[in-house]
Amino acid sequence: MSFDDLDSDLQYALNIKSDDDKDNEEDEDYNSDDSKEKDDVRYVILKENDLFRRIKDDINKVSSVLSISSGDACMLLLKYNWSFTNIHEAWFEDEVKVREFVGLLDVDHDLKFPKNDEKKVVCGICFDSVMVKDSANCGCGHVFCKVCWRSYVTTAIKDGPGCLTLKCPEPSCHAAVSPSMVNVLVGGKEKKKYQMFWCRSYVESNKKKIKWCPGPGCNYAVEFDNNFEDNSTSYNVTCDCKYGFCWKCTEDTHSPLDCETVGKWALKNKDEALNTSWIIAYTKSCPRCSKPIEKNSGCMHMTCAQPCGHQFCWLCLAPYKKHYSGTCNAYVRERGEVSQREQQRELAKEAVMRYTHYYERWAANEKSRKGALLDLHKMETVHLKTLSLNYCKPETELQCITEAWLQIIECRRVLKWTYVYGFYIPEEEEVKKKFFEYVQGEAEVGLERLHLCAEQELKFYIEKEVVDAATSFEFDSFRLKLTHLTNVTRSYFKNLVRALENGLSEVASH
Repeated sequence: MSFDDLDSDLQYALNIKSDDDKDNEEDEDYNSDDSKEKDDVRYVILKENDLFRRIKDDINKVSSVLSISSGDACMLLLKYNWSFTNIHEAWFEDEVKVREFVGLLDVDHDLKFPKNDEKKVVCGICFDSVMVKDSANCGCGHVFCKVCWRSYVTTAIKDGPGCLTLKCPEPSCHAAVSPSMVNVLVGGKEKKKYQMFWCRSYVESNKKKIKWCPGPGCNYAVEFDNNFEDNSTSYNVTCDCKYGFCWKCTEDTHSPLDCETVGKWALKNKDEALNTSWIIAYTKSCPRCSKPIEKNSGCMHMTCAQPCGHQFCWLCLAPYKKHYSGTCNAYVRERGEVSQREQQRELAKEAVMRYTHYYERWAANEKSRKGALLDLHKMETVHLKTLSLNYCKPETELQCITEAWLQIIECRRVLKWTYVYGFYIPEEEEVKKKFFEYVQGEAEVGLERLHLCAEQELKFYIEKEVVDAATSFEFDSFRLKLTHLTNVTRSYFKNLVRALENGLSEVASH
């Protein structure tokens, strides 16, 4: 393989599209820089083509400054972890040493390779005589038939990312095998895998600012601007695959909590694994008739089947009418005198009960969030079309329903983590605890109203088979109500998150 045409071959090998191709793509934007115009966005989603274009830019930069081929520049970047500064310093300090380290041939290297395609040469692996046109070498003069080369390269790709630093098969030779040569030798699945290894190398060498999205099956990377706002504590990222995660710890999004507290909670749950049998999170008995009830919807307002019909709160089992002006978010310690001999046992029991209180609400809101995700999917794929047909509304006028479900999902996530926040408020900081329970309770009341409206009240309009003028008017009123509740709930949770991220600084610790 000649290195004269390496620039175009290398571009093809890495599947980089030309500027003309780029102009024809509506959805592909270099680095996606223009797709995120919001001031509060600190990250850029990088798709495969974005990564390849960055790789191409780095290769062109090194090639231009050092006056070397793109293939040599590619191998230099790989060896020096994609650091132009390190390459520049090492190259001008001792070029010969760098070439030996990377496996680059000297520019004056004499290939001594037959130019006549019809002439026969002996493969150094299988020792068959083959035509020159059916053989290849990586510029060092060691000739092998293309069948052996193909097997050698394919096996290396299957073995993993080590294929990026592949050397000549001759044991005593350290000449590097360039991407353009690999492109000629393999195809299809192996070529795609080889390209992905280059992407991984680029991302993992820039791990201080670029990480892979940890979402299941996602191949996008995320570049995060750590200098965006030195005082900002938000590391929330939402990938284009819809997966949300924390940039710092790559766990699920957990604001308003910091990574350290989330880690402590995870360890706490692991340590308390033997006590989770105390927690009745998914099946409970009706407080009036004692029939077993399984929670199958998102909000906490439960109604027992007839003839009982008792309405109660899933979390605390109290009559639900008590929740129209507040919630059961505050943990209330059971009071009572205990003997000195039983004090230690009571303290241990109290610790388990306190943990149970917060864990149950943490788990219940996570389950409710997952249920809301399923409800949103069904709404977008089935119910919106039904509502659009029945009420003669374009789906664009029904976006308030989608926005309501998105708000419910986000609020359930936030509310889940606020219970962990509450668990770690020291008992002696009574004023801070009371203020926390107040702002949390206000937000939770708003969320329950919104969730009930989106889940139960909307169900009536979805299941309505015959729509008259009166029902259509009621549906319009319902949409206004849903929009209002969405906005109010959003405001409540913004205040809640702001208060917790500021450490509840509005009150003095006692």
